[in-house]
Amino acid sequence: MEILEIIEALEDKIERSFTIPFVGRGIIDKDVLLDLLQEARIKYPDEMKQAKWVKDERQRIIADAQKEAAAIIKGAEDKIVGMINEHEITKQAYENANQIVESAQDHAREIRLGANQYADGVLHSIEESLISTVETIRENRKDLKR
Repeated sequence: MEILEIIEALEDKIERSFTIPFVGRGIIDKDVLLDLLQEARIKYPDEMKQAKWVKDERQRIIADAQKEAAAIIKGAEDKIVGMINEHEITKQAYENANQIVESAQDHAREIRLGANQYADGVLHSIEESLISTVETIRENRKDLKR
């Protein structure tokens, strides 16, 4: 019998007890009541142990759930940090790539300007040489005509 059943049995015995008329008191079999109380006294520690076990098990389950939740949150935070870092690395890589392209374009522009200046210098030198040659040819022609 469980504690609650024993208490119900005690109540039942008291309610069914023989009542003395005009006094309102009942007569209960003392041995039956003592047996029920003794059984309650014996069962009480077992039920307390079981209740404590249930309470401890509940706390263990809650603690495990909290640990698991903390691990999930930590994993999510780590993943977020990783994604942020990856995003930052990607962003920085794009910025570096843009700087390299810009630098290459500047360098190409400088080379192009230098090549144009060099070509202009060479053409100017050829032009002066041709002018000098033409003048020499003109003078030689004048000398031939005289």
